[in-house]
Amino acid sequence: MINILILFMLFLSRQVTAQTNSDVLKMDLLKTEIIKMDSLLFDVAFNQCDAALFKKIIADDVEFYDDRSGLSTSKPNEIKSLLAKCERTEKLTRKLNSCTIDKLGDFGAVQIGEHTFYIDGKPEGTGKFIHIWERKDNDWKLKRIVSYEHRPIKK
Repeated sequence: MINILILFMLFLSRQVTAQTNSDVLKMDLLKTEIIKMDSLLFDVAFNQCDAALFKKIIADDVEFYDDRSGLSTSKPNEIKSLLAKCERTEKLTRKLNSCTIDKLGDFGAVQIGEHTFYIDGKPEGTGKFIHIWERKDNDWKLKRIVSYEHRPIKK
């Protein structure tokens, strides 16, 4: 009886280890995918003014909460805002400083982070953000954005 109990415990411990390793691999993949989406959203769409990519990444029912301008629920307005930014004489870009990423069940992921904004390559300000990413089939869509605690860089 003791031998059976020991074998059963060994079996369970192997299952727990396998589950843990699988969960770690899934989280690593999730983090890699979201960092890639963040890079496409900002390094390409925002920084290089790729409105077509921006339109593809942003969900049709996007909600953007901003500590300066309030709530926007219009995808077309977000695209217009990007285009207006791109028409300015100064070049506004964004660099990710840090972020954490966690899964949201089968829905998607949450990304919480901080970034710095630059005008013509000079740091102008920082801000914090929360992004809710939804996974639809094999695509990621940015569903909810909370942008807050914008601060100028002290010179």
